[in-house]
Amino acid sequence: MFTSTHLLKQRRFLPLFATQLLNAFNDNLYKTTMVLFVVYAVYSSEEAEVLFSSAASAIFILPFFLLSAVSGQLADLRDKAKIIRMVKAAEIGIMTVGAIGLFMALHGVAVELVAIPLLMLALFAMGVHSTFFGPIKYAILPQHLKKDEVLAGTGLVEAGTYLAIMGGTIIAGFLANHVEVAAAAIMGVAIIGYLTSRHVPPAPPMGEPEKVDFNPFTSSWNLVREVSQNREVFYAIIAISFFWTIGSVLFIQFPPLAKNVLYADPAVASLLLVFFSIGVAIGSVAVNLLLKGRVSSRYSPISVVLMGVMVVVFYFVCLAWNATVTETALMNITTFLAYPLAWAVLASLLSIAIFGGMFVVPLYAFLTTKVEANRASRAVAANNIVNSGAMVAGALLALALSTIGVPLTEQLLLSAGMCLVSAWLGRKLLKAERAAEAAAA
Repeated sequence: MFTSTHLLKQRRFLPLFATQLLNAFNDNLYKTTMVLFVVYAVYSSEEAEVLFSSAASAIFILPFFLLSAVSGQLADLRDKAKIIRMVKAAEIGIMTVGAIGLFMALHGVAVELVAIPLLMLALFAMGVHSTFFGPIKYAILPQHLKKDEVLAGTGLVEAGTYLAIMGGTIIAGFLANHVEVAAAAIMGVAIIGYLTSRHVPPAPPMGEPEKVDFNPFTSSWNLVREVSQNREVFYAIIAISFFWTIGSVLFIQFPPLAKNVLYADPAVASLLLVFFSIGVAIGSVAVNLLLKGRVSSRYSPISVVLMGVMVVVFYFVCLAWNATVTETALMNITTFLAYPLAWAVLASLLSIAIFGGMFVVPLYAFLTTKVEANRASRAVAANNIVNSGAMVAGALLALALSTIGVPLTEQLLLSAGMCLVSAWLGRKLLKAERAAEAAAA
C-alpha cells in the first residue's frame, strides 16, 4: 500500500508520528522565536544578524556531528521506545532553561552576559536531544510497519516534520513580540510530547548485544566507514548531506533577507519559512505517490535540477523586489502581500521546497531499507554525522560570504549552483541502485 493516511489510524505508527511532530514543532518554535527576537530586537546590523543566525545554526547542528554515532549504536542496541521517552523527559528541563533565557532577554537582564548564553545553551541541548531522537524516528519504522509501508511511513514522517516546522515557524513569527507566551508554549509542548511518547509501542533491539563505543570520534569514523561500504547507502548519505548544505544556507539567509532585502517584519520572515516547510511536505507526499511505495531515487536527479532553476527564479524575483519596493518601514504581512511581487516570492520559494522534498525523501528510505534491520539506526546516525558536517560547512560558508561583503541575494546563486552537484550525486545513486537490482536479478 502506497498511501499514507491509513497509518495514522494505527497505534504502531500514530504515537511515534505525534511525538516526532511535537518534537519538530518545539524545536522550531524555540529556535525561530529566539533568532527572530534577537535579530529584530537586540542587533541592528546585517553583519551581526547573519553572524548570530549562523552561530545559532552551527550550535544546534554540532551535537549531530559529535554524538550521532553514539545515538545510533544505542538506538540499535536498546529499546527505541524507552530512549524516546528518556529524551522527551529531558526536553522539559531544556525548555525551562530556554524559557528563562527568553524572559531575561526580553527584560534586558544581562542580555549579552547571561541571557544569550542561556539561549544558546538550550539550543545546544535541544541539538543533543534531537541527535538521540533523530535516528529512531526513521529506524523504528521497519520494526512497526510492513515492508510496503516503509516509504509511505517515511514520507508521512517527513511531511509531518515539515508541517510541524511550519506550525512552529508561524507561531514563532507572532510570538517574537510576545516572548512570555513563547516561553510558556515551549514548556507546554515539551510536556505534551513526553506524554505522547509514553504510548509508542516497544521496539527492542533486533540483533545480538554489542559493546557501545562512547568515544565520539572513533565511533563516528568507524560508523561512517562501515555504513559507506554499501554503495547505495553511501551515495544516499552524500546526496542528502549536500542537499542539507544548500538547505542550511537558505535557512540562515531567510531572516536577514526578509529584513534587509524584502524590508519585512518577523511575521513575514516566518511566512517565508512556512512556505518552505509546506513545499517540502507537498514534495514528500507527491514523490511517494509517484513511486507507488517503491524505494527508488528515480525522480531525485530531475527534482533537484528543478529546485536549482527555482532558486534562480527566486533570485531574480528578489532583485525585482529591491528595484520596485519603496517602503521605508518594515512591512507586516498585510502590506507585504499587497505587493504583486509578494506572490512571486512565495510561489518561487514554495516550488524550491516542493522539488527539494521530492529529491530528499526517497533517499531517507534508502537508509532504513538497504541495510540489515539491526543496523538501521546506525545508518541514519551515519547520515546525521555527515549531514551535520555539511550543514556546519553551509553555515560557515554563509558567514564567510557575508563577512567578505557578498550581498544576500547574490548568495542565492551559490545555492542554485550547488543543486547541480546534488543532481550529479542523485544520478550516481540511481546508477548504484540499478546496478544492485541487476546483480540481484
